[in-house]
Amino acid sequence: MVQEVEAAIEIDVSEAIVTITDKAAEKAVALLKDRGVEDGALRVFVVGGGCSGYQYGMAIAQGREEGDIAFERGGVTVLVDQESAPLMKGAEIDYVDDIMKSGFTIFNPNATKGCACGSSFQTAEGGGQAKSCC
Repeated sequence: MVQEVEAAIEIDVSEAIVTITDKAAEKAVALLKDRGVEDGALRVFVVGGGCSGYQYGMAIAQGREEGDIAFERGGVTVLVDQESAPLMKGAEIDYVDDIMKSGFTIFNPNATKGCACGSSFQTAEGGGQAKSCC
């Protein structure tokens, strides 16, 4: 279990590393409620891997970790760790529900190349360790 850390960095939504659409916030709130962690948060992060070099990840967090950048919108707290923040700056979390796909999607202006899977990307600086396609 993650412990609450007082040193979490609080920022204004206007200064948020990422933004979240109203629909995505609504879905995140419902997800947290369904999982029994109404006071939890949506953690968004980037790790090396995927078929393009970096891969997005999302998880339910029960608390903040030291150095987290946090903002709240539409009743959901979004957390981004300091290592992921530069790769996510300006990104938007949305929720798509159409005939082809249903789920959270990230639109990232830092991604210069992506994969058809939609969860893997590469930046102009490169980086990450590409793996076989999902």
